[in-house]
Amino acid sequence: MIRVLVADDDPMVRHHLRAILTSTGEVEVVAEAEDGAEAVEAVLRAAPDVVLMDIRMPGVDGITATAEIARLRTPPVVVALTTFDSDTHVLRALQAGANGFVVKSTPPQDLIDLVKVAAQGATVLSPSAARHLVSRSAPADDAVREKLAGLSERERDVLACLGEGLTNGEIAARLFLSDSTVKSYISRLLGKLDLANRTQAGLLAHQAGLVGP
Repeated sequence: MIRVLVADDDPMVRHHLRAILTSTGEVEVVAEAEDGAEAVEAVLRAAPDVVLMDIRMPGVDGITATAEIARLRTPPVVVALTTFDSDTHVLRALQAGANGFVVKSTPPQDLIDLVKVAAQGATVLSPSAARHLVSRSAPADDAVREKLAGLSERERDVLACLGEGLTNGEIAARLFLSDSTVKSYISRLLGKLDLANRTQAGLLAHQAGLVGP
């Protein structure tokens, strides 16, 4: 059973998401929140596996709440909720620690599948969406290049694979590594680059030009 927290200031949206997620019997909505402050408190109280976090909320917004949650010792997976996939706040949410984003108009079955994927620690972000978001951000600066300069060739290969949205198994197959070795590389990468999760690493790979068009 996947434990989910739904954070959105619109009660109708929360009711809609709860109905969809609980329809399969595989997901339990353990808490709801109507702003970012409530979302952080609910994470501490209910210990969800996944948080569906509306980006735009009054008071403490979803971006600020995501950053607070990412600093917890064992944070849940946070997936940003947005009305449009071109929302200018999506990139900020991902940089704050969200593992991906979901458009509120996503069909019910697709939403359920995305929550399942997120619960497994995978990135809920397509390569095309990543390219779109990064194209709207500033180009790689000297700080980014300096970070990448400290990576080995194999670490850069793994980083590029994260930019393509590959799973650990797919990275292992492409680079002829074991799954455990891939996990070690990713963990080391996040530490070296001071990143919260593989989504941020994937975005950095795009920004640095490691992923082709």
